[in-house]
Amino acid sequence: MAIVPIPFRGTTLEYGLPSQPLVILLHDWFGRLNGMEHYGVSLARRGFHVLIPDLYHGWAATDEEDAAVLVEINLPMALNTLHEIVRIGRAYDVPGIGVVGFSMGGWLALLLARSGNVNAIVVYDAILSDADQGVLPCPVQLHLAGVDTPDCAAFIVRLLDDGTTLERFNYAGSEQTPAHAIAPRTLTAASATQAFARSTSFLKRYLVN
Repeated sequence: MAIVPIPFRGTTLEYGLPSQPLVILLHDWFGRLNGMEHYGVSLARRGFHVLIPDLYHGWAATDEEDAAVLVEINLPMALNTLHEIVRIGRAYDVPGIGVVGFSMGGWLALLLARSGNVNAIVVYDAILSDADQGVLPCPVQLHLAGVDTPDCAAFIVRLLDDGTTLERFNYAGSEQTPAHAIAPRTLTAASATQAFARSTSFLKRYLVN
């Protein structure tokens, strides 16, 4: 197993039209592997302008040990990159800005949402810890694998106490960590299709005027 180069290294992939609502699609901790492109194209076909940044600057991991190395090297700058994408989107007066994030990307989406500069986020298998302070003022849709952990349950209570608009879905029989297909690899085919439909419906509700 190894750290490997990816196509279109260091660039942000783009699908759809700039006049459409913007969705920033964030890869998991393995990196921007091929399935992210498939997901982005599918979102664009449903009326969104999709940007998929390369948060690992040209590299991806094929196992968890190497993924941990890439996270440690690249994560400190990732949130700054996302704030800049949102800033540019707002400067062009896009109809709305949403974020879809998987695992590590979901965690970044949650952190980004604290700024109040995005309209909605969809998060797969990620939560904020007690150390990550701040209120999430935009609507949040959570897709969680399997049974809630105590930390997950506490995070949901925190969101509700803060008055965050929340949708939550659990997928029985799934394992944690989404990956590199059109939906998390840990979901069954039926659950993956359902999760994607729920995500697009949620984004349309909050991003489309």
